[in-house]
Amino acid sequence: MSKFRIACLMLSLCWPAPVAADVTIGIGLPNLSIGFNLPVYPQLVRVPGYPVYYAPDLGSNYFFYDGLYWVYQGDDWYASFWYNGPWGVVDRGYVPAYVLRIPVRYYRKPPRHFRGWASHEPPHWGQHWGNDWSKRRKGWDQWSHKSHRPAPLPTYQREYSGDRYPSAANQPTLQVENYRYQPRHA
Repeated sequence: MSKFRIACLMLSLCWPAPVAADVTIGIGLPNLSIGFNLPVYPQLVRVPGYPVYYAPDLGSNYFFYDGLYWVYQGDDWYASFWYNGPWGVVDRGYVPAYVLRIPVRYYRKPPRHFRGWASHEPPHWGQHWGNDWSKRRKGWDQWSHKSHRPAPLPTYQREYSGDRYPSAANQPTLQVENYRYQPRHA
């Protein structure tokens, strides 16, 4: 298991349990939430030519890649092992390159700074986040477009919604029992 996944798993054990469906999800910090709550497992569709899925029916920048759910909101990236959190903030320096490469057209709620960018290209992260980020993530937008198989979706999570949605403490056990995928990237 990668250091990133281990760190996320350990952090998930410290987060509070998700709250009722009509309240936003907290991520363990006072007055900080990602602003949405999914009452059921979302429909996920593969981004053509990418090992990433997106949720076309959500009004949110919601993705699935390499065993984790990803949300881009308010210029921050959040990740979770479960479709409705708990969510953890991920430093933009550690967001996987394939997630950063998702073309602009697949962002269901694109931020203002995406305006004017070609819809078939990835966001201009280097331009937006600056030279320091660009130096640390050199080559993030360079890759072989050969077929890269996506991780299987953890569809067993469909069984868990509403009152059946597991607490953060129970999620790791359910994941180990039901999802055998090992991530390709740290």
